[in-house]
Amino acid sequence: MLRQYVIIRKNFTDPSIMRHKLFACIMKFIKLLIPAAILATIAFQCSPLSHSSFKARTVYQSRDLEIIQVSNNAFQHISYKQTNDFGNVPCNGVVVRDGNEAIVFDTPTNDKSAEVLIKWIQDSLHCQVNAVIPTHFHDDCLGGLQAFNVRDIPSHAYFRTIELAKEYGLPVPRLGFSDSLKLRVGDTYIVTSFLGEGHTRDNVVGYFPNEQVLFGGCLIKAHKASKGYLDDANVQAWSATVEAVKQAYPNVQVVVPGHGDYGNRNLLDYTINLFKRPQ
Repeated sequence: MLRQYVIIRKNFTDPSIMRHKLFACIMKFIKLLIPAAILATIAFQCSPLSHSSFKARTVYQSRDLEIIQVSNNAFQHISYKQTNDFGNVPCNGVVVRDGNEAIVFDTPTNDKSAEVLIKWIQDSLHCQVNAVIPTHFHDDCLGGLQAFNVRDIPSHAYFRTIELAKEYGLPVPRLGFSDSLKLRVGDTYIVTSFLGEGHTRDNVVGYFPNEQVLFGGCLIKAHKASKGYLDDANVQAWSATVEAVKQAYPNVQVVVPGHGDYGNRNLLDYTINLFKRPQ
């Protein structure tokens, strides 16, 4: 009996046996852990780019211009337009960058604010501005175009935007496109597309695939926004056009509307429902 007790006690105290058992336990744990780690890595690589860890911040602010960083390489610029019906309205645009190059969607509302934006891009982002793209013919999109033109920054617009700017005596973009436009910025690109009428006959949207950022312009409404200015609108087509935007860019994660706070793809659904005709 004593001999049996000694053998059992040795099994629990012998260092070589303990090391062997510990090693066996560690190997069993690793075998369980490795497949889980591989699955997690695959899931991360196959999932869309997540912006949940990015915290937006204001990177420039004055009385006339505010710039908010909404992703690593996309910035919402906000300038102001005094109106009779809606007061002093904040008007959005977007700057995207890659490397030392940038593209601007919509100018600020006037040349003074546009000059400040261009200087900020050059001095703070250390980027050259490759192009500016007004998303429709209203002056909250191209009111500051002259500041870009005098610097020979290429200005691109949907052909209808150019026609309407000429018709209404507004600053005229120099280069036209039909349906869609793809431009390089650094080692990546942006896409601008006309997908139907809504806020105006010429409204286009801009997309930055590298970070899944959509600038919807005045075609897209901020959360809880009203229908807004409708004098040049095609209200009947509006919802269908935004449905087309939603289908064209299914991976979008950040959406910047023409006015108001930026959000996510829920702004597309909000706009669709806002203009949907009663059944």
